[in-house]
Amino acid sequence: MASLKSQLQGRTWNRDNYLISTDPSLISIPRLISIFASDEVYWASPLPEVHMREMIESSLCFGLYQQQPNSVSHRDQPNQSDPTSPSSPHVLVGFARCITDFTSFLYVTDVWVDPSLQGQGLGGWLVGCVQEVVESMPYLRRSMLLTGDWDRSVPFYEKLMGMELMKSRKGEGLAVMERKGPGHPSYGKESSGYS
Repeated sequence: MASLKSQLQGRTWNRDNYLISTDPSLISIPRLISIFASDEVYWASPLPEVHMREMIESSLCFGLYQQQPNSVSHRDQPNQSDPTSPSSPHVLVGFARCITDFTSFLYVTDVWVDPSLQGQGLGGWLVGCVQEVVESMPYLRRSMLLTGDWDRSVPFYEKLMGMELMKSRKGEGLAVMERKGPGHPSYGKESSGYS
């Protein structure tokens, strides 16, 4: 029987000419470094390639790919050295990373969708796939995230992931959000604030 980690890192979803996959071998590290170097990823800086690769391999990552027409299957050519090449079967256009022990805890971070593709529902789809995996983890105690975007991100994650604000002062500092999972002792009980 496959471990929960290998099961979670083998998930895929398709929509139109887009693919979401949790297979870390599909992520182009050079492309991810260029994304982290962009102004859109204001919360982090790029890492050297060896460290970026280790970060990916130590996390549960969701890559959103735009599949190129008439290309070879994505499983036949992982980790393209030039993800923008016409021969590349897919181009990384969105990303979400979960820091997790693959059993009891999951922290959502580094959610990004190419600005030229925003407004098409791809970010909602990406986060919905993250939530689908969260809900499939039978011993998960808690999923969490931090955001400084009170006006857009807090309602977004409340709606799509069922996240709730932990004790914070609205509009001050970072919003700390959580959702209790089936492994939490008070799962399914009415929320009583931070616990």
